Amino acid sequence: MDGSASAPLSGRLSLRPLAERPRCSIVIPCYNEERYIEDVLRCALKQRYPPELLEIFVVDGGSSDTTREIVGRVAAEEPRVTLLHNPARIQAAAMNIGIGRARGDVIVRMDAHADYAEDYVAASVAALRRTGALNAGGAARPRHRNRFQRALCAALSSPLGVGGSAYRDPSREGFVESVFNGAFRREAFEIAGLYDPDAITNEDAELNQRIIEAGGAVYLSREIVAYYYPRSSLPPLARQYFAYGKGRARTLLRRRRLLSLRPMLPFFLVTAAALLALASAFLPSVRPALALAALAYAALVIAASLRLALRASLGDFPLLCAIFPAM
Repeated sequence: MDGSASAPLSGRLSLRPLAERPRCSIVIPCYNEERYIEDVLRCALKQRYPPELLEIFVVDGGSSDTTREIVGRVAAEEPRVTLLHNPARIQAAAMNIGIGRARGDVIVRMDAHADYAEDYVAASVAALRRTGALNAGGAARPRHRNRFQRALCAALSSPLGVGGSAYRDPSREGFVESVFNGAFRREAFEIAGLYDPDAITNEDAELNQRIIEAGGAVYLSREIVAYYYPRSSLPPLARQYFAYGKGRARTLLRRRRLLSLRPMLPFFLVTAAALLALASAFLPSVRPALALAALAYAALVIAASLRLALRASLGDFPLLCAIFPAM
């Protein structure tokens, strides 16, 4: 959503003014991130923010690779870095552990699969101060390291791939339903509660929904810049989006309402297709409608894939044709 998703806090919640340079706590949830963890730690340590006002918690879910060793080595060089253990392994639990240890007035989430601008923390604080939001963040800007990720980045720039999600648009500015990661005023967790510790996916959107329902606001700023690395092959991507769907359904069942219907559109489309397929098994007259719907979807995928491949590389066309149905 745009500005109608939520409104500034003025007159809705009584909050103390946020200092110009508040103490900030960065929380990095991770599990088996040996390829990315040192890069994200270096991004955190290079932030253009007073070092004495910045602490960094890496909350690891019992990694079986060298993630913990890498964090330990960096922590030995830099006392601002602390390694914590997350026995539950899931990200929501990791965030809650980090928040529990944090001393900052602002809690900044940084996922390991991402690169962050050197003013990421400063820009987040500025947006919180300027807007009165409880959570401020930037757009989810994808970045690639292999051919599959390159095609996926193209799909994520397409309306067919993201369905008009505001937080996917780096040109958008305003109050929204959710943002990438986010920087939270501590009061956000006092007002809306912590992350749902049982949420395996969709934990960020669910928390942001609670913030908005409690009278708070979530703000998307063009000045808050980060780039994330999406899944690097098709099977993990399909599993990820299947889990996203389950997470959204779980949020709907728990919250009993949606801020908008947009996240449920894929569910409605899949349900309609399933009902049409079921009906066609008993009613032959329905089969032409099912075939027409399948052909229309295939044509849409092929057209979108071809358009994106022509802009980048024709070699990405078959990958795009596989990526869109997985999303």
